[in-house]
Amino acid sequence: MALTLPAHPDPLAERLHTSGLLHELAHGLGGPFHYLLPERFDANLADFRAALAEAAVEGRVYYAKKANKASVLIDRCAAAGAGVDVASLGELREALGHGVRGEDLVVTGPAKSGQLLDVAVRQGALIAVDALDELERLLARADHRPARVLLRRHPPSQRRSRFGLDDAQLHEALGRCAEAGDAVRMEGFSFHLSGYEIQERADLAGDLVELCLKARTLGLQADRISIGGGFPVDYVPADAWDTFLAENDAAHYHGHKSFAASDFYPYHSPVAGADALRAILAARPDGSGASLAERLRQAGVMLLLEPGRALLDRAGSSVFRIQGVKDRTGYGIVTVDGTSLSLSEQWFNSEYLPEPVLLTRGDREDGPYEACVGGASCLDSDLLTWRKVPFPARPAVGDLLVYPNTAGYQMDSNESPFHELPLPPKIVIDHPHESSRPRWRLDR
Repeated sequence: MALTLPAHPDPLAERLHTSGLLHELAHGLGGPFHYLLPERFDANLADFRAALAEAAVEGRVYYAKKANKASVLIDRCAAAGAGVDVASLGELREALGHGVRGEDLVVTGPAKSGQLLDVAVRQGALIAVDALDELERLLARADHRPARVLLRRHPPSQRRSRFGLDDAQLHEALGRCAEAGDAVRMEGFSFHLSGYEIQERADLAGDLVELCLKARTLGLQADRISIGGGFPVDYVPADAWDTFLAENDAAHYHGHKSFAASDFYPYHSPVAGADALRAILAARPDGSGASLAERLRQAGVMLLLEPGRALLDRAGSSVFRIQGVKDRTGYGIVTVDGTSLSLSEQWFNSEYLPEPVLLTRGDREDGPYEACVGGASCLDSDLLTWRKVPFPARPAVGDLLVYPNTAGYQMDSNESPFHELPLPPKIVIDHPHESSRPRWRLDR
């Protein structure tokens, strides 16, 4: 029996899927495409801001641009006065070009190029310094205006992490910032933490608050900390996820491909998005009496966040047209007009598990039908879905498969014009009125 793992019901997406617009777009565009629902991005941003306000914590949300390249999302940040987290000169230029102010940018990433540092300083962006030599290069460039910096702390609990400064390096960096005078504005500290543990983030955030108090004794500003991203997204219902983990084995996949539970993103999370931020703010760092929110208020420290995936929850999906179906013993192989490069998980020895929705061109009752989903390339490993998905009908040429909730990291992190196939365009969907037909435009 096939394992099923459908995404949470989404009335807005379901209304779009039944409107007929996606079939028209597939015909007009002549290939796969991604659609975006920017109103969902707006709502997620508002929820994160609400979580900060509820805790009476001064804070700032920066959208992690690496999660999706769409321009419309940067337009929304500029309109809402939100910040943007960038890690390259191209991302920085794109954000500025769409109206985000330089002072609303935070520049992250390791070993930044000299050109990136030059532009970041001139534009007044906040720069997360990852190494001592980077700090020295930055100080040498701060000749027109002070460089705004955060010192990134290496997470002691993650020894394999390549990011950040250890205790000795932080001590040296603080001394250099104090000596540099007006060449630098040391505004606080940050960290990059893998995983999604609430308490671990709260503990490290509490450490950064103490570091701010220490830095102030050296005459440094030190009034903000960044806890980065890592706010989980809840893709699927708890019962379906539990069943999947309990019954998952190689027999459910084409070619008996084997995946362990640890290979997958945690597609169900009981505390996700802005609720994860609420939990972090309510947690007590290192078991102390005060919550993190209380510690931040008492110390007069601002909290900075850099969510990506969580701001994109339910904000877009990927659409492929079926161009072939072949039967194998007990299941089928569906081939679509794109490649697995459009689903990033497939290229990290993993699988994007929320299963695709089949949109047929008419009512059919020839199911159920189990099938994996292959891409249009000549690579045997080019499968969008190795798992044998239980479709309600036998897919047919011209039907559509909609992979739900792919806006966060999936739809464009690894795309390539392999075989000279064009990159799937991004389509922005607007719903001017609940009763009216959705409108669309190309993302520019």
